[in-house]
Amino acid sequence: MSTKFKINELFETIQGEGAFTGQPSIFIRLQGCPVACSWCDTKHTWEINVEDKVDQQTMMNKAVESDHWAQLTPEEIIPIFSDKNYQAKHIVITGGEPCMVDLIPLCQVFEAQGFSCQIETSGTFEVKTTEKCWVTVSPKVNMKGGYKILSSAMQRANEIKHPVATEQHVDDLKALLIEHSVSDKPIYLQPISQKERATELAIKTCIENNWRLSIQVHKYIGIE
Repeated sequence: MSTKFKINELFETIQGEGAFTGQPSIFIRLQGCPVACSWCDTKHTWEINVEDKVDQQTMMNKAVESDHWAQLTPEEIIPIFSDKNYQAKHIVITGGEPCMVDLIPLCQVFEAQGFSCQIETSGTFEVKTTEKCWVTVSPKVNMKGGYKILSSAMQRANEIKHPVATEQHVDDLKALLIEHSVSDKPIYLQPISQKERATELAIKTCIENNWRLSIQVHKYIGIE
């Protein structure tokens, strides 16, 4: 029996962050996350409540963000792409925290259909995915949920994309890079907000450390 995944949203847009910035992408947002980041902009994906379960059509037709989710198999997801006339060949699996579940069955089906896959994770759960899948670890340090960053997740990362607003966030990242010996991976700094102070800090730190800047392009141009 094929694995079912709890999906809060499924939509086509432009990837606005990290190495794939500008890439047309299909986003699959999974329900559930215990990490509890204070600045999270998808808090409606945190809780998995049975009473919030809806059918596929209701989930796809949501006009506003909500905690409603539908449970679908990979084989049920694929036809949605053609029904919606999606053109993107890159799939971003996000959340919530997608690595709470084994993503291998999902990525295997997508890759067999000619799609490339990317996972965006907090690094607090073991990353279970295919070898080809691009893994973006956005390490969430000392969050309310109390989860630790896993060395296995940091080692699996194809890129590390770290949210910053203060010097402490920069110090946290530097400590992580040393602790897990991953300083050679592509490092992106992402201002937690679009506020001038956070952006200036990210720019300054990127130049000082030869890191890269990720400014959430989708928020600047007003798309999802």
